[in-house]
Amino acid sequence: MVYPKIPLAQTVIQLCKAKGIKHIVISPGSRNAPLTIGFSHDNFFKSYSIVDERCAAFFALGIAQQLQEPTALVCTSGSALLNYYPAVAEAYYSDIPLVIISADRPKHLIGVGDGQTINQPNVFENHILYSANLKLDLKEAETEAHEALPIFKSLENKVETLLGLKQSIQEFNESEINKAINIALQKSGPVHLNVPFDEPLYERVEALSVQPEIVPAKEKPLEIEASVLSKCIDDWNTSKRKMILIGVKHPNTIEQQWLDILAKDDSVLVFTETTSNINHEAFFPSIDKIIAPLDNEGFKNLQPDILLTFGGLIVSKKIKAFLRTYQPKQHWHIDTQKANDTFFCLNRFIETTPNYFLSKLLPQTQPFSSNYRLYWEAIKQVRLQKHTVYIDQIEFTDLKAFNSILKAIPNHSILQLSNSSTVRYAQLFNINNTLEVYCNRGTSGIDGSTSTAIGCAVATDKQTTLISGDLSFLYDSNALWNNNIPNDFRIIVINNQGGGIFRILPGHKNTENFNTYFETNHHLTAEHLCKMFGFEYATASNEIELESKLETFYSESNQPKLLEVFTPKNINDEVLLNYFKFIK
Repeated sequence: MVYPKIPLAQTVIQLCKAKGIKHIVISPGSRNAPLTIGFSHDNFFKSYSIVDERCAAFFALGIAQQLQEPTALVCTSGSALLNYYPAVAEAYYSDIPLVIISADRPKHLIGVGDGQTINQPNVFENHILYSANLKLDLKEAETEAHEALPIFKSLENKVETLLGLKQSIQEFNESEINKAINIALQKSGPVHLNVPFDEPLYERVEALSVQPEIVPAKEKPLEIEASVLSKCIDDWNTSKRKMILIGVKHPNTIEQQWLDILAKDDSVLVFTETTSNINHEAFFPSIDKIIAPLDNEGFKNLQPDILLTFGGLIVSKKIKAFLRTYQPKQHWHIDTQKANDTFFCLNRFIETTPNYFLSKLLPQTQPFSSNYRLYWEAIKQVRLQKHTVYIDQIEFTDLKAFNSILKAIPNHSILQLSNSSTVRYAQLFNINNTLEVYCNRGTSGIDGSTSTAIGCAVATDKQTTLISGDLSFLYDSNALWNNNIPNDFRIIVINNQGGGIFRILPGHKNTENFNTYFETNHHLTAEHLCKMFGFEYATASNEIELESKLETFYSESNQPKLLEVFTPKNINDEVLLNYFKFIK
């Protein structure tokens, strides 16, 4: 077995192994060589080499998203670490566990003009659960030099002091590493280990010199205070309008029996976002189809007495605007981590899982006689019929393309969506309920969607499809510089020659200023990127071509595939805005 000689590197690697961190995403460098040597020579770990640190971090995020367990990132010192920041922020707001391990220069080389140095300790302090700033190992040469001298009492004391200091540093580092990784496990978010190394960096040994103490992570209890649960039961049983809104969630986190009970209660409306991964024929997906056409009377009829929310951030701007204006009497949020007061009326945060909460609430409640759900069910059916009529009659645009694309995705596969128009278009459709759907909605950035999707594809046996806008895809094109991409990975790029989402927003369209600084007009394609990175490339510019290409797009291949769909940018916004008028 090969190990790095530096004890601190051994300590980091052993504690990662003890806590089950198997996937290690390494960006090449010199200062992180002791860590790279240790991780890459141990068969327990699956190590990946990704040159671009920003892509590496989102790739790791995609792995952690799927496995729901920490993935480690390892980089050299200096600006390399800063490139992790977008993914760190996404992990922070999306509750995804990442362990960032940055190599650093010794403290005496910081701030003196030495190469590749920045102030690394606490660099993520506003978007991190914990920062462990580890201490440099005391050099063996410093103690060995004293031990070789004639033994005098004063020197003996000095040697004892040095040995004690060495042990104290080791204990400090072990404690900090244990604490950081345990927080990532317990709170499901990013933590940072800043690890200083002095040269020489590449020395190897065949036996470990340290055996760090392993402090296990403690599981967080799910219990709900009896008085809180009792009040929830009373309020639930006496409310004729209850709305449940579910944001980003992993699949299969709520048992079907509780969903079935909610579906039978006529006083309950369950709104599900595409990223909620919650499906039931009695629930209300495609929220904006319901919300967008409403007038003041409609909003008052929809206004709930109790709003119960689960999951992560909400995509729909329309339901956020509605609930902020027509606030419920009570808003409860159920989560093990945090509660966002998204609608400015949060008055109850219960720290447990949604499944546990429903298992305690629903057996002690009774359906309330109400026409709340049935009234909105009738509207849902009308909206669905008009949706179908409108899609059939429009010309080929983004909206029409999404209709074909979403129908073609294979059952029981994974769909990754980029920000920002892509996920919003997807929200307008009733997506195949066998799919698992993901999107980086923590910060809603376009910067790492492709890298995240590739990380997801690597971590799962299920086929993964990414649907991306052109700007998001081009922005993250280095994501394709990755030797681990599975052959069954698929990318569909909607190329409308710019940031089409801005045409839907208020502004002066079709001016030079708008086209340059808002929409970002371009004439780029993915063709040459596909040739460079080994993707099979195809295009479609109308409905017939698209349907034809999709017929074989998911067939087996010896390389991943990308389908670029070109849509007319000048009418996409008009078609979408008219959609909401038509379904009213």
